[in-house]
Amino acid sequence: MNALEVNALSFAYGPREALRQVTFSLAPGRFAALLGPNGAGKSTLIALLTRLYDLQNGDIRVGGHSLRSDPRPALRQLGVVFQQSTLDLDLSIEQNLRYHAALHGLGRRQANARVEQELARQALTERRGERVRELNGGHRRRVEIARALLHEPRLLLLDEASVGLDPASRLGLNQHIRRLCQDHGISVLWTTHLLDEVQGCDDLLILHQGRLVASGAAAALSLEHGGDLTSVFQRLTTYPTAGAIDR
Repeated sequence: MNALEVNALSFAYGPREALRQVTFSLAPGRFAALLGPNGAGKSTLIALLTRLYDLQNGDIRVGGHSLRSDPRPALRQLGVVFQQSTLDLDLSIEQNLRYHAALHGLGRRQANARVEQELARQALTERRGERVRELNGGHRRRVEIARALLHEPRLLLLDEASVGLDPASRLGLNQHIRRLCQDHGISVLWTTHLLDEVQGCDDLLILHQGRLVASGAAAALSLEHGGDLTSVFQRLTTYPTAGAIDR
């Protein structure tokens, strides 16, 4: 069963079209990078995946459950790290995690086990009592990842998670997420506008003016289009797509 299936997804803001017939899937344990210039439709897609917007046309299935007809079990399979931090800065790392565990309805014993596991997995056990406002950007992101994984989702969605981080922290975060895929079978959808965050073995999705203009292994797409990833991306995102709209 695929971790994520997006089928014939279209969305419009009144007469303005933001997404048109977007279809792709993400297999278990895969790292997929979603690329697109400003206005490509990435923000709209993320809003639909997280159910901030209601579906208009098409469907999204997370862990086999439809966001349209079966939203609660679908959302239980999804962990999200948004671009803007939503941590409580005045609470400690552990307090943030325990609050989120309570929101997910985890019992005390289960919450204890899950908090301990995620603190260890994110290398935060020794810092559990520190207030979030005392952490640097990279460690705050790790707290958000730990929080997103508390309920053991099949799919982790990271929306421009490296924005604002220094180069070393950005690289460390990217490598850390890849290890989660390899070691724990978590599927990841990583949205970015930075090509150096993509590796040749990644699944690559390129959005342009509301349409999915390329999908497949990054290395295979480079070979198919006859150039490195930068030139391929520029070529696919510079031509106009009739009927689409920036968003």
